[in-house]
Amino acid sequence: MEDDEIAKTQEERKRMQQEIATLDSVTYDRDLYGGTERDAYVTSIPVNDEDDANNDAMNSEVVRKLSYTAPKNVYDNLPRGGADEDNSSGFLNPSRKIIDREDDYRRRRLNRVLSPDRHDAFAAGEKTPDPSVRTYADAMRQQALEREEEETLKAIAKKKKEEEEAAKADGGNKRRNRWDQSQDGDAAAAKKAKATSDWDLPDAPAPAPGIGRWDATPTPGRISDASLSAGRRNRWDETPTPGRSADADATPAGGATPGATPAGMAWDATPKGLATPTPKRQRSRWDETPATMGSATPMAGATPAAAYTPGVTPVGAIDVATPTPSAINLRGAITPEQYNLLRWEKDIEERNRPLTDEELDTMFPLEGYKILDPPASYVPIRTPARKLLATPTPLGTPLYQIPEENRGQQFDVPKEAPGGLPFMKPEDYQYFGALLNEDEEEELSPDEQKERKIMKLLLKVKNGTPPQRKTALRQLTDKAREFGAGPLFNRILPLLMQPTLEDQERHLLVKVIDRVLYKLDELVRPYVHKILVVIEPLLIDEDYYARVEGREIISNLSKAAGLATMIAAMRPDIDNIDEYVRNTTARAFSVVASALGIPALLPFLKAVCQSKKSWQARHTGIKIVQQIAILIGCAVLPHLRSLVEIIEHGLNDENQKVRTITALSLAALAEAAAPYGIESFDSVLKPLWKGIRSHRGKVLAAFLKAIGFIIPLMDAIYASYYTKEVMVILIREFQSPDEEMKKIVLKVVKQCVSTEGVEADYIRSDILPEFFRNFWVRRMALDRRNYKQLVETTVEIANKVGVADIVGRIVEDLKDESEPYRRMVMETIEKVVANLGASDIDARLEELLIDGILYAFQEQTSDDANVMLNGFGAVVNSLGQRVKPYLPQICGTIKWRLNNKSAKVRQQAADLISRIAVVMKQCQEEQLMGHLGVVLYEYLGEEYPEVLGSILGALKAIVNVIGMTKMTPPIKDLLPRLTPILKNRHEKVQENCIDLVGRIADRGAEFVPAREWMRICFELLEMLKAHKKGIRRATVNTFGYIAKAIGPQDVLATLLNNLKVQERQNRVCTTVAIAIVAETCSPFTVLPALMNEYRVPELNVQNGVLKSLSFLFEYIGEMGKDYIYAVTPLLEDALMDRDLVHRQTAASAVKHMALGVAGLGCEDALIHLLNYLESLRRSSNSLRSETAALEDQRDKDEAEKVNGNLKVLSDNPIPPPSNGKSSLVLTLMKVS
Repeated sequence: MEDDEIAKTQEERKRMQQEIATLDSVTYDRDLYGGTERDAYVTSIPVNDEDDANNDAMNSEVVRKLSYTAPKNVYDNLPRGGADEDNSSGFLNPSRKIIDREDDYRRRRLNRVLSPDRHDAFAAGEKTPDPSVRTYADAMRQQALEREEEETLKAIAKKKKEEEEAAKADGGNKRRNRWDQSQDGDAAAAKKAKATSDWDLPDAPAPAPGIGRWDATPTPGRISDASLSAGRRNRWDETPTPGRSADADATPAGGATPGATPAGMAWDATPKGLATPTPKRQRSRWDETPATMGSATPMAGATPAAAYTPGVTPVGAIDVATPTPSAINLRGAITPEQYNLLRWEKDIEERNRPLTDEELDTMFPLEGYKILDPPASYVPIRTPARKLLATPTPLGTPLYQIPEENRGQQFDVPKEAPGGLPFMKPEDYQYFGALLNEDEEEELSPDEQKERKIMKLLLKVKNGTPPQRKTALRQLTDKAREFGAGPLFNRILPLLMQPTLEDQERHLLVKVIDRVLYKLDELVRPYVHKILVVIEPLLIDEDYYARVEGREIISNLSKAAGLATMIAAMRPDIDNIDEYVRNTTARAFSVVASALGIPALLPFLKAVCQSKKSWQARHTGIKIVQQIAILIGCAVLPHLRSLVEIIEHGLNDENQKVRTITALSLAALAEAAAPYGIESFDSVLKPLWKGIRSHRGKVLAAFLKAIGFIIPLMDAIYASYYTKEVMVILIREFQSPDEEMKKIVLKVVKQCVSTEGVEADYIRSDILPEFFRNFWVRRMALDRRNYKQLVETTVEIANKVGVADIVGRIVEDLKDESEPYRRMVMETIEKVVANLGASDIDARLEELLIDGILYAFQEQTSDDANVMLNGFGAVVNSLGQRVKPYLPQICGTIKWRLNNKSAKVRQQAADLISRIAVVMKQCQEEQLMGHLGVVLYEYLGEEYPEVLGSILGALKAIVNVIGMTKMTPPIKDLLPRLTPILKNRHEKVQENCIDLVGRIADRGAEFVPAREWMRICFELLEMLKAHKKGIRRATVNTFGYIAKAIGPQDVLATLLNNLKVQERQNRVCTTVAIAIVAETCSPFTVLPALMNEYRVPELNVQNGVLKSLSFLFEYIGEMGKDYIYAVTPLLEDALMDRDLVHRQTAASAVKHMALGVAGLGCEDALIHLLNYLESLRRSSNSLRSETAALEDQRDKDEAEKVNGNLKVLSDNPIPPPSNGKSSLVLTLMKVS
């Protein structure tokens, strides 16, 4: 189809679409209805007649209310599982994988490789090391190679960058690409054509016609003319077909467009320069129908291309093992990947063709070379690509064979672990997959059986239940030397390098290493470096307990392997090219120093810090000193001078990073040694002083930090001089935009200001103006670290210059527009006023302060309300009676905010009442407090538990201050409203409610009828199930108050009934409550009922009675001497019981009883009970209780006798338990 036909068809289609579009449009009479669009018309009629035309302003508000949803921060915390993310752990549960909470720096631990086993020089002695074992020399050579490789790569990158910059600078000599060449070539040719005529050119043979880019697609099987293949083929030529070269006069394939104009011959063309320029359309690749491989119908006269039609050259079948080129073409439509593969193969063939003698002659000089004949046995190597196309497969080859099914294949359902092993996660198959094989263990070698046993135990530790884990851990510990260090660590350490490891799994595996280290001892030496590679990342983990675990492992490892082995293992990592490795190595060395002692490591540190070969070694050595100071603190004092001398030369080092780490190390040493050790820093004061005047940037910050920590160690005179000198530089750096510099400057200012000898007048005149102008800006409140450091520095300055100077400068900022800034101001005022009081604040500043805190309190919108509350409370309490004129305004604000629709606002208002209740009492505003009590009483129906808890707390504060008699509403009305609130399960509500009830029971029990107190008793039993210990403690104390108010009988009956419940926590709390009731109401009111309850043949009840006796004698102390003989028969029976827990609880009761009556003349009863302290079965708990009982019976009069009995026990082993009761001799235990 020609261009004219295509254009015509497109015009017709466009016209038809326009005609169809006019049918959908409606034309309005704009002269009648105006020029508005139809969007302005009402498109629907409301169903109800109450549609108001003027409610447009309310639409957005209605929509907003209907679409109320969770805050944005809640959505940010929702788990968003991707395709590779497993969210099966539960909704909103954070990921427990360690890698998910690590940053990119900490993830570099996964880049480290577990090195081969190291040579143990101590075990080997004079023997030659095994070639398979890595020696110290091998490790150092490897380190040197890696460093050289890194330096080479850096040099290459630097050279490349310089070349690029030079190329950019030399813009005129820009390298021309193929498109520039074609454009420039056309321009040059046109210019030359104008200057020279074609008749002036010499005659030349016409070149062979080249193949155009968009010529017809050649048909497979055609052989091209030899002359046509000489030209260089273009990447945009016809689709390459194996076995077929292109020619200009090819017969079109079945899919080709008939009648396509072939490429013209040279003799057909009009001579250049004489041709009339006619508009000729360039041929497009889309003008031809694309030829589909394998589906083209052979045209007449074409050579048959398949084996199914008799032809000249039969070729192989299609689906055979090694297809022939024709078979490849006949497979069907070719994919882009297949096309690229074919093109690549053709390109490789072209590049790797053998060179001819003529080509070799042009490449090499004719003289000096000799042509040799190849050996007779030489066979050239053929590449697979050439073999694929060169070796056709015969027709007789069988087709595709279905492979036999492997029954052991794993698909979707994980295979169940045999032998009672725990469930195996998908990521565990890599490490424990061998356990799933059902081969007989007898067929395995002893070493394989040992490894299989280790894998089973490790799987139980990692994924098993607590009993499985405990048993497996004990077996691994006991059999550690039997298993051997190699098999153990080769299985444990790769698990710790697992990317999907979780916190709990890492903790358990680290515990395995810790236990195993104790057993293996010196056998761990070849594996020290492997263990360090795995454990060192723990030292920089964000979790504190992980860091403690890492330090403990490295400490135990250094004690087991020795200093020489630790140095040999870590020495190659000191100057590693990776900063991460050097950082963790320095921290590990500090742990080794703390474990083996700093003096043992000093010679090594001195050598490393003075290394001439690499600055990395010096940097790491000085960092080791810094980490030692951070880790061991003031224990560095005996070695302070030695450590300073080792690193002092680093202040003048040629490398900037070494100078920086040296100053930081000196700062750490000074901080650890404070307030002692100034003599050790004499040698570094001069270099530091010169450094702060010559350096800039990070180096200056480090030097300032060092001076800031050294100045507090000086005497007052010197500290004052150095502070004034360094303050000039500090004030200059107040304006620094660098955040790190700001933090250090604030820290140094704080330390200098707090030093003795620095006068307040100097601070007021020289420091405060610039300090407030540069640091007290809104931007400082946005970064938490800056915020905290600025508040601390300002508070330290206030300690020197007083409250008024600081508060007067920032009180106006309490009304600032920025809430974070207001919060920072409030926190500073709170701390300053709490430290120094409000005596310096005058009347005008007092008004501004109250006005400002009221504004800041009302304008807060963030969730962090504690800062405002604490600030408000601190200011009001500091002002004391001076705040009386402002109390009506404050209480008005509180009442208004108690009625706010926001739960947060109501909660803050109630919390504020509890903060200022004491001050209101000082100001004699009891009437105002009574009014607030009535308001709070009306809000006891609050639905939000957080708000209800705050309201109860405010009521409790008012009750404490105003007293029971003046309380409004009256106590008899208030307490019945509290009884149903006791059922609320929210912890804050429970705690405040039980505190309020206990306070009323303690001070105003007579205002409430006994029936109401009994109802509260039954509600309090449920409170004993609370998870929070404070709630349970308040509950048992309240039982004592109620028993004191209404008598112990009814309360005791309720509590004894509760001993029959199943929950142990409930029973234990009940026994404590019984003991408190006995202490409050005297033991004789409780003991008869308690001893009578022991006759109930129920184990829980009897144990509860014994536990109550234990707590009772613990609480009443010396009062127990009057009741010891009464309870002795009960304790005799309990000590002879067959139940282990029974005897243990009775022994605990004997212990507390003996402690209370020591020296009061009750020794005969104690010696009598001592004869009953026997055991039918040993256990750690019963041994502990009985040992304590024995120890507590050692009073001064009977010490010799009891010690003699204990000696008899130590000399005689414990006899096996008999069927009846043992003799009443002291064969209780073996005291080691």
